[in-house]
Amino acid sequence: MNLMELKVKKLSDDAILPQYAHPGDAGLDLFACQCVEIGPGEHALVKTGISIELPVNTEAQVRPRSGLALKHGISVLNTPGTIDEGYRGEVGVILVNLGREKFVVEKGAKIAQMVIKPVLRVDVKEVADLSDTKRGSGGFGSTGYKHKGEQQ
Repeated sequence: MNLMELKVKKLSDDAILPQYAHPGDAGLDLFACQCVEIGPGEHALVKTGISIELPVNTEAQVRPRSGLALKHGISVLNTPGTIDEGYRGEVGVILVNLGREKFVVEKGAKIAQMVIKPVLRVDVKEVADLSDTKRGSGGFGSTGYKHKGEQQ
């Protein structure tokens, strides 16, 4: 298997390199480099102590950890967060506490997953008309869900 290389720079001695927990995992675990307290309904930027250099034509998507979501109501606020190929600053994760109790992020804790994905670039072209489809402009609720008071 020919693997792409993710270059990682430690910005702190306490930083932990991203890592796959199991063979075949899609996401690399990201680790907190600081202790942060997040109250119910609050959010906080949690630093990882690393910066990365992504392979050409890729992005990193920062996603929540299912265990933190299920057990504590902790999620990534802007999920998935996007890290662009050209970004070289510190990787931070915006965590939100949707639970009912204060949550303490301990230094070294797994806080999110990072999935590396290919990026397709497009040429934006203004046109007068778009092609017709069966769905057309049907959007929110067009496949069966109706708002309260709407007819089925």
